Amino acid sequence: MTTLTREEIEQGLAENSGSPNGAARNAHAEVLAGAAEALGDGALFRRALDNLINAYLWSAESSKMLVPFARLLQEYDKDPGAFSRWDAHSLFWQFKWVATAIGDSPEIPLESAAGWLDEMERRYRIAGYSERPVREAELWLADAIGEDDRAERAFRAWLAADRDDMSDCHACELNSQGAYAVLRGDDAQALDVWQPVLSGNRTCAEEPHRVLATSLLPLLRVGRFEEARSHHVRGYRMARGNESLLPSVGKHIEFCALSGNESRGLEILAEHAGHVGPLVNVDDQMAFHGGILVLLRRLIELGHGQSPAVPYQGVPHSVSELYEVLRAGSLDIARRFDARNGTTRVSDRFLARIGREPLVDVLPLGVRSTALPQPRTAAPASAPGAAAPVPPATGFDELVQRARQAREQRHPAADALWAEVGVHADACPESQADPLVMADVADHRALAAARAGADDAAQLLEAVRDRYEELGQAERAALARLRLASAAAQSGAAPQRIRELMTVALEAAEALDADEPLRPRRIALAELTSIRVESYLRPLEAGSDHEHEHGPGQDHGHGELAAELGAFVAAHVEALPDLAAEAEEMLGRVALSQGDTSRALPLLAASAARSVSAGLPWQAVDALVLRAGVLVSLGRPEEAEADARSALEHSTEVAEAETQGVVRLTLADILLRRADAAAEAAEHALTAAHWFDQAGLTADGGAQARLLLARAYAREGRHADAAEVLQSTLPDLLEYGEGQTVSVREFLGDLLRQLNDPRAAAEQYLLAADVAKDWEDPRPQAALAQAAAEQLSAARLVPEAVAAYERSLELYRAAGGAPVAEVRILRSLAWMAPRGDADAAAWTRARDLMDQAAGLLEAALAGTAEGVRSPEASTRELRAELAQTWLQLAQVLDWRVTSYEEAEDEEAEDEDEHGGDSRRAGAQGEVDTGALRLEEVDLTGRAADLYAELGPDHLGDRLQCVQYAAWTEQEIGRAGAGVARLSALVDELRSAPEGVPNDLLERAQSSLDGLKRSS
Repeated sequence: MTTLTREEIEQGLAENSGSPNGAARNAHAEVLAGAAEALGDGALFRRALDNLINAYLWSAESSKMLVPFARLLQEYDKDPGAFSRWDAHSLFWQFKWVATAIGDSPEIPLESAAGWLDEMERRYRIAGYSERPVREAELWLADAIGEDDRAERAFRAWLAADRDDMSDCHACELNSQGAYAVLRGDDAQALDVWQPVLSGNRTCAEEPHRVLATSLLPLLRVGRFEEARSHHVRGYRMARGNESLLPSVGKHIEFCALSGNESRGLEILAEHAGHVGPLVNVDDQMAFHGGILVLLRRLIELGHGQSPAVPYQGVPHSVSELYEVLRAGSLDIARRFDARNGTTRVSDRFLARIGREPLVDVLPLGVRSTALPQPRTAAPASAPGAAAPVPPATGFDELVQRARQAREQRHPAADALWAEVGVHADACPESQADPLVMADVADHRALAAARAGADDAAQLLEAVRDRYEELGQAERAALARLRLASAAAQSGAAPQRIRELMTVALEAAEALDADEPLRPRRIALAELTSIRVESYLRPLEAGSDHEHEHGPGQDHGHGELAAELGAFVAAHVEALPDLAAEAEEMLGRVALSQGDTSRALPLLAASAARSVSAGLPWQAVDALVLRAGVLVSLGRPEEAEADARSALEHSTEVAEAETQGVVRLTLADILLRRADAAAEAAEHALTAAHWFDQAGLTADGGAQARLLLARAYAREGRHADAAEVLQSTLPDLLEYGEGQTVSVREFLGDLLRQLNDPRAAAEQYLLAADVAKDWEDPRPQAALAQAAAEQLSAARLVPEAVAAYERSLELYRAAGGAPVAEVRILRSLAWMAPRGDADAAAWTRARDLMDQAAGLLEAALAGTAEGVRSPEASTRELRAELAQTWLQLAQVLDWRVTSYEEAEDEEAEDEDEHGGDSRRAGAQGEVDTGALRLEEVDLTGRAADLYAELGPDHLGDRLQCVQYAAWTEQEIGRAGAGVARLSALVDELRSAPEGVPNDLLERAQSSLDGLKRSS
């Protein structure tokens, strides 16, 4: 082993303290501690031990901290005087971590654990610290060994003891207090205790991360589903990939398993697959694996036991195999705890955890996840707003009766009822005794095949037709013939063949007995179907000649179709209003295709109203949704909202998942256009995403619903929720063309900026700019490059920020007409020029850039005065930007003076200490600080005057400039002038007839008072 020098160890400690948490950091810390001990430098060894303890703490190896802590405690006992006040405080603070680590280590005997607790209490008492942390440690030890009375006494003593420098932060204490309430079965109290942490009023390095995870199941148990959803989305974003938070990750996985989100749980498990194995901290292992076991058990129950799971120690396992492996390992750990504690509490609680049943059928989370394959017998998951399930029939005969009744009523539940009849018929041979029932089942299955475009749909329909004819069911056979014609059109059969089938279907309907009640309906349905089919065949047969004959924008047969539909409505509106309503909806769509919204809107409204009056409200949904979309496009949002709400009301019994999604997405989109309806819009968008997922349209309607959901969350200020939802569906949204790609990436960048993640925000802006680089208009790319530059600057990536700013400036100049944007970029570049080691050239460049900005504004103002207006800036805006530029130039000059004076002071100190010449100030060149200060006064005075001309809207800006000038004058020995300048503004504000905001006047008076005291 190579011996490290003191300098190498010190450098290593500095690097290690900022390294990512985990095994690599721990290994490096171990090497540094060993090297420091070998070097024989006591102070350096103590620093290395402290570094090692901290590294272990924030990893899955926290139980390892016992050894280095014992060594550090020995060092303290040998020579307490060698520890500074901060070092001693740190040592006693670490005692709390060690107390937890001891309790989490089953190999440490109970007597030793109790001894450590006594030692902690003794040392805290001698050092004068409160017993508060000691009593908390005692609480958890007593709880683990089943001494509930002692635990309760410790809990009360903990709360009663004073807080002092050794107390945990408020957030951590509230976490523990709430967790104890949960153990006592009081979820409501726990949530109340956690509220300051959950609301963000109490935070620390790992809070609210842990409380967000711990609150999930209590929230589900008390029915606060929206909060549970948000806590998962926001909390998992915080915990993801953090090794010390694996127990919290396990809680998120468990939550997914118990809320109908097993696929999401699997995705989280896959992201942390590297930790699915033995951990040094066995308590963390049991907590993490416990959540995984809840998920695996649910997957087994859902029929996925043989599906592949994540590997265990590099070996592939199925879901069932992994369940057995993790269960055995976790129970072994639990029993080791039991053996030490003399009680079965740990294993009892663990078994109760992994046996928990779901707390809700399905709780839509909003984030995208790949759906699990559903077993054939599984019923589709429900969602908020769906119809209540139909009560089960008492017997097979009743089930058949209800299915036939639903079919006659054209009720959406008919398909599900016939599917259930089919399942019973297949399972019970005696039910097959009724040939008509079996024919009806075959009819249902043939219709489903036709709707799906199955290759054998025609053969199935022909068999149904023949079977009904054999049974003497002529009207059912006639309907089967009509479906054959429709299936032929759907499959792209030759027009002649389709017409032959339509003719046969119409003749079969007309041939029905005159006393057959359904004869008029069968004939009318055949007529309407024929109209639909002919509208499809006419342009198909005409081909390219049709376009040439009529020309662009011509009728293309729409007039003929409209006439046929109009005649149908007139003929059947009284006897068959539901079919007339279908024809009216088609008429409305024809009108829309011709761009005639004034004709389309009343037709769609009439269709919906007629369907509702006919007792078929679900048939009104499509017309209402379509009408709502048209009304939005016409700028009539109130009417659109009314139609969308009606559609939602009438969709209660609609079984088709896609329709449920479309209705809610339409309403959500309309609501989001209102300033006060973001929360309701989010609710509908969330449910829409769920329904689209159920329909297998996750990447289509589901993606658009999630985009709208993210926008609604952002409107509510829930930026973490919005970012997580948007990132989950980003790959889907990027498939919708360049325009949406740019828009979505910019939106995500905005969200990440709000979350103070400047690197990630800059990445999204740059990716969006890259997509827009070939657009004819360079301004979108320029704006995105500017946004990226701002975030790169915030991330202290100076060269990258400068490059992005310069690219943006180049693009704006190429586009022309954007002086304000150019000026702001020039000012930003000026501020960045002296960053780092600022020499004279950097300060000169900063000054030059500010001068360029002022010159650009003056030129734009001159052009405006001559009648040459900038398309994107008013005279008023240009003047305000000029005043701001003068103020910022003054601030840059102040920065230069200050940095020069600081460099001179440091140089003088170096000369006094070392007799050398560091030449810090000299690197900036000769600086006339007095002249620069005078220029600052002039610049801020000019800016204040310009703001005064711009009126009351810029009072705050004006005050800032006057304060700046006044204090600068005080600094250069002209205190009287400064006081006079600021006093004049205060008097003006007090006498202003329109009045000024109180806080503005208070700021001005306070600044004046301070200036007078300093004079």
